[in-house]
Amino acid sequence: MKIKPLGDRVLIEAVEDKDVEKGGIIIPDSAKEKPQEGKVISIGTGKLDESGKLIPFNVKKGDIVLMPKYGGTEIKIDCKEYQIVREEDILGIIG
Repeated sequence: MKIKPLGDRVLIEAVEDKDVEKGGIIIPDSAKEKPQEGKVISIGTGKLDESGKLIPFNVKKGDIVLMPKYGGTEIKIDCKEYQIVREEDILGIIG
């Protein structure tokens, strides 16, 4: 299934944290925090400014980004978790 976000929205696949910490402790799923890193899968059509000019995206497909802990819309496709957020809600690009 393909999803194309609209406007200034970005489809991000959550990057899962490792299950084992430094000390060898396994953390169950129920105790994990929501992932804050994700990979940009698809970007929308763009946002228009007041004069009708298209504002270019700062992120591109394949970028690893920092997402807000809460916000956006979570969806599940083929057992993978994704989040659709506005580009302005993305906190930064990693790397």
